Amino acid sequence: MPRSQLPYLRALSYRFASPEAAHAEIAHLRSIATLPRGTVHVVSDVHGEFRKLEHILRNGSGSLRPLVERTLAAETTEAERAALLALIYYPRETFTRVTAGLKPPERDALAVTCLLRLVALIRAQACRYTLRHADRVFSPALRELFSELLFAGALGRDAAFVRGLIDPFLAGDGALELIRAAAHALRSFAVYELIVAGDLGDRGPRLDRVIETLRNQRNVSLTWGNHDAEWMGACLGQEALIATVLRISLRYGRIAQLEEGYGIPVEPLEQLARAAYGDDPAERFQCKGDDLREPLLLARMQKAAAILQFKLEAATARRNPSFQMDHRDLLAKIDPIAGSVMIDGRAHPLLDSAFPTVDWADPSRLSDAEAECIARLRQAFTASPALWRDMRFVADRGAMFAARDEHLIFHGCVPCDASGRFAELAVDGAPRSGKALFDAFDRVVRRAFRDRSESDVDALYYLWAGARSPLFGKDKMATFEGYFVGDKGAQHESKDPYFDLLHEPEFCRRVAREFGIDHERMLIVNGHVPVKVEQGESPLKRSGLAVTIDGAFSEAYGDHGYTLIIEAERTYLARHHHFESIEAAVTRGDDIVPRIEPLRTHDVAVRVGDTLRGRELQEEIAALLALVAAYEARELAPPST
Repeated sequence: MPRSQLPYLRALSYRFASPEAAHAEIAHLRSIATLPRGTVHVVSDVHGEFRKLEHILRNGSGSLRPLVERTLAAETTEAERAALLALIYYPRETFTRVTAGLKPPERDALAVTCLLRLVALIRAQACRYTLRHADRVFSPALRELFSELLFAGALGRDAAFVRGLIDPFLAGDGALELIRAAAHALRSFAVYELIVAGDLGDRGPRLDRVIETLRNQRNVSLTWGNHDAEWMGACLGQEALIATVLRISLRYGRIAQLEEGYGIPVEPLEQLARAAYGDDPAERFQCKGDDLREPLLLARMQKAAAILQFKLEAATARRNPSFQMDHRDLLAKIDPIAGSVMIDGRAHPLLDSAFPTVDWADPSRLSDAEAECIARLRQAFTASPALWRDMRFVADRGAMFAARDEHLIFHGCVPCDASGRFAELAVDGAPRSGKALFDAFDRVVRRAFRDRSESDVDALYYLWAGARSPLFGKDKMATFEGYFVGDKGAQHESKDPYFDLLHEPEFCRRVAREFGIDHERMLIVNGHVPVKVEQGESPLKRSGLAVTIDGAFSEAYGDHGYTLIIEAERTYLARHHHFESIEAAVTRGDDIVPRIEPLRTHDVAVRVGDTLRGRELQEEIAALLALVAAYEARELAPPST
């Protein structure tokens, strides 16, 4: 054995201190390879809709309802199954409601019945996992209890034994805690991994609550979207992105997200709006949501944030000539006397010509009041521990793309030209394209959180709105035009050719190969561009090799949404609809019962050994076999205790 391997094997020996321990782990890994691959759920563009997201996770994107039907149809009525589903989704609320007014013996009998039905459902799901995995789903205090319940039938335990396990928990709230643990385990088994393909916040009510929901998942990964880059940049103090976060929060009436969720006061902006825009009707800046402040003040605050954003964007472009975004400094292209703005060589009349903080000799210069405002806001953003915690979660769990066997998952696009050639962009001083561009931005984002250099933090602005950003993929973000120009043509944002080329099979295969996926039935999975469900648009592209899962998840966009579900037997889309409330789910049995659209089916279930994880298992097994060989050859002694 090469001596260069011995340091690695010595480190491994501290986990497996004998040949027997290594062989036991090899057996465990080989057994995993024979199991069906775990079910992966992919959602995208949540945009702050935490209630809907949480319900979809609680109902397994609709998969728990058919499980209950299959497993318990013979022994339950339809009403009982509906009640059990409500208990699975919201154990505390449902159990409290259904047991109100019951005497203790009746309550206990109902609790035992519900618990045993939940155990039957867990047993049906747990057969797809190893016992080690199943144990980890339960808290350490309850692992032994649930192991006994799960194997009671196989071991021939009688009813008295089972009641002996449960009865001590029936006093007080113990029964509820057992039911909650069982429901949580069942939901965990339904979703082996959750992947969110970008855009956690903006427009919907609370980004912080979305991240709280994700943090409670056992196995969650993210691929960043441009709205995630926006919030990460704001957290790191990128001033144009701070102004953008404020403007969007005001536009959709989401100030509570900042003030309550992150402890970021908006008073500096309110003071600026009152002082500089106190007599401005701000008709183009009416909010789309409700807030405790009066609507006219919110509109003026939104306008103040917008002008701040435009000025700070111009400063960002000047600092970074490689972004090639100087042409987006539209304040500098305004003719204040004519009341017009020059865009792409054409003068457009302004719908609003009141710019009280703009110095026409230097349009992007901040006024003293604006400079003080953004300084105070930057301090509030960078000093918020809650925002830092959440954005570190997004950075640590996130990446520019994810590959899951034949599925390539990322938020936006691979920038390219009309012929399908991957477009180049200079990152870290070198031209990058295709996967290299994704990898370079991945390094930049992680470096920004580590070092916080101005250039790296500014790169998050480019990811938000740059023409060749893989997270954006449009020629411009026409925010200015939307507020100030009536011409729809000027407001149009042209998409990267990538989005049309997805209809061509060979282009899709070339993209997949670029990212290391060479599979006959590969599938590219994107979000970012909403599927126009109302107009009959299909999420599956004509190539059959790409799918868009941005189904307008948030209420502000359309209130639909998709989950892409990757199972051992098939890959399919679950299309969601509006979710009313937890109360409606508990009292009326309201649920999101998705419409299912199969995309791929497998004649033989895909086993873990056939997946990318299977290759990793083989590498781990090879390392353990080398450890055993080193023990047996006396090249390595078991570590002393």
